[in-house]
Amino acid sequence: MSLISDNLQAVLADIRACAVAAGRDPQQVGLLAVSKTFPAEAVLQAARAGQQAFGENYLQEALEKIRVLQILAPELPVEWHFIGPIQSNKTRAIAEHFSWVHSVDREKIAGRLSGQRPIELPPLNICLQVNISGEASKSGVLPEEAAAVALKIAALPHLRLRGLMAVPEPSAGMQEQRQAFRRLRELSEQIRAHGLPLDTLSMGMSADLHAAIAEGSTMLRIGTAIFGSRHYAK
Repeated sequence: MSLISDNLQAVLADIRACAVAAGRDPQQVGLLAVSKTFPAEAVLQAARAGQQAFGENYLQEALEKIRVLQILAPELPVEWHFIGPIQSNKTRAIAEHFSWVHSVDREKIAGRLSGQRPIELPPLNICLQVNISGEASKSGVLPEEAAAVALKIAALPHLRLRGLMAVPEPSAGMQEQRQAFRRLRELSEQIRAHGLPLDTLSMGMSADLHAAIAEGSTMLRIGTAIFGSRHYAK
């Protein structure tokens, strides 16, 4: 097996063990392999090892990988998730080529994605990004505004609001990590009380996946632990 395949199996085993330790069904914790900055060959290795969902931050880089994978391995059930900041001039390509968008942080962007989603494709799965730690440098709606924005997004055609996403302020302590993820989970529960059937908490990365699983993550965004350091010579 390739190093990527070995890493992938180790991450999946870690997720299973953490879920069991938290009293959760491991099947309820999905894995999104964050392949940004890594070549299409790395994605292909992971896909051939069984990984289906891949997260990309940079549109042009992602579109090239999508093209290459469609040529080299059209039989593989690869699902593409956009997880980076979204500019208005990028929404059409995102709406046309991705199955999920995790980084919607304002109604205007959601409206463009809805209007530009090809009608022959299934609804575009959406996560509302929340600035759960209130960092000035981070994208995302403020927690107190999330419910109102979520209700507006949920009313748009051609989109399916699935849940919330956050990138909390980095913290080395397990309790601090859990507190941030707990806030997102509680916010999701509050929004569900408005009648929105949210089923996704996109939270947790390589450095804090244990805390995220303990607080209810349903989709971990893992890159380094699968593909290696992003300074790795390709």
